[in-house]
Amino acid sequence: MTATVALAVRGAVAEVRLNRPGVHNAFDEQLIAELTATLQRLNTDPAVRAVVLSGEGASFSAGADLNWMRAMAKASEADNLADSLKLAALMRTLNYLGKPTIARVNGAAYGGGVGLVACCDIAIGVESAKFSLSEVKLGLVPAVISPYVIAAIGARAARRLFITGEVFDGTEARRIGLLHEAVAADQLDAAVERSLHWLGKGGPLAQAEAKRLALGMAGMTPEGQHAVDADTAALIARLRVSAEGQHGLGAFLDKRAPDWAREG
Repeated sequence: MTATVALAVRGAVAEVRLNRPGVHNAFDEQLIAELTATLQRLNTDPAVRAVVLSGEGASFSAGADLNWMRAMAKASEADNLADSLKLAALMRTLNYLGKPTIARVNGAAYGGGVGLVACCDIAIGVESAKFSLSEVKLGLVPAVISPYVIAAIGARAARRLFITGEVFDGTEARRIGLLHEAVAADQLDAAVERSLHWLGKGGPLAQAEAKRLALGMAGMTPEGQHAVDADTAALIARLRVSAEGQHGLGAFLDKRAPDWAREG
């Protein structure tokens, strides 16, 4: 079985890449499990001072894998709940990691890919990258990732993007706060290195406490997150097996427009 996550450690920096370039680094059960395990392992490694998360190939992450979605469309609500809780655990692990994290957004980020970006402490991406929270087009909502996306861009911007599912670029992502920097493609690595330079000057314990402080003051704690995750996972599980969710998923997988989509 090919690893879906590639890890390279360069000095005190762990470079983690989603490694499914043939499907634009889309999530499936294996990737979720391997990325969660990789992050947990890095979190306990005292030699690692920072984690950079990126995607192999042209995309950061296209969100859910088609075959994974097909399986979940046929699964029971209980199975969908268990599946959603695994995704919630991944997002929670990344958001509360005790090391500074940088999202190196090298290309498109859709759905759960946007969630990964929002969970990182620093997000730097290319201006040309495309983003979308497109779940409503399938009769679903970005439930599990919603706390992190809302924390990143605010409720006002989230309301718009959650209900329209529209596509926006890196420049707009920077304007609304999803990215801290939007740069030309040939400047991406230099921008990441600048952030790593500054991170290297801070005390690791102080940085961990500073991160916990900022999250706590915003009302986000690992303990509270478990309860939120239970609610959001239950919501997406319920919607996946609902009549609208089943119709939307079926239409997407069959590459046709759902009944509610208006032409033009």
